[in-house]
Amino acid sequence: MSLRGWKKLSGTVVAHNAWWTYRKDEYELPSGTRGEYHYVHTNGASLIVPVTEEGKLLLVNQFRYLRGRESIEFPCGGVKDGSSHNETAWHELREETGYTSDRIALAGEFNPYNGVTDEICKVYIARSLVFVGGSPDETEEFEPVPLTPADLESRIASGEIWDGMTIAAWGIVRKGFA
Repeated sequence: MSLRGWKKLSGTVVAHNAWWTYRKDEYELPSGTRGEYHYVHTNGASLIVPVTEEGKLLLVNQFRYLRGRESIEFPCGGVKDGSSHNETAWHELREETGYTSDRIALAGEFNPYNGVTDEICKVYIARSLVFVGGSPDETEEFEPVPLTPADLESRIASGEIWDGMTIAAWGIVRKGFA
């Protein structure tokens, strides 16, 4: 069986900034009913799972404004205009951890909240890490958190790691760490 799609009648930009665009579309259902759909458009995001020579996963602790608390996460960032997912992965690895790598491989992708955003997050694994020093944005401060895969699982289970992008990415790559 094939599901019937909705027909987009028009689309407008409600607000725009450097990270995302808030859009409103007018649509028509197969039944003829019309409505509005509000969503966030982005260029996507790149999340990196850095793996040390010892087999530890390198996460970062950072302050998350919307929740008003710290969050332990894999390095991740939005794809800026004129950049690619791959370029963003290299940039975010260095910016957030201070490491670079000549071995970054795409592991998979997901949409973090498909009813609210069209964002696609591509997940990369980085190995053969070399420390070169980081350069975070003014709004960012990072503390490295190296964890074993078992430690990561435990912190997810306890709720200490609560970032959905990190949890989803771990679901994609964890079979390679069993």
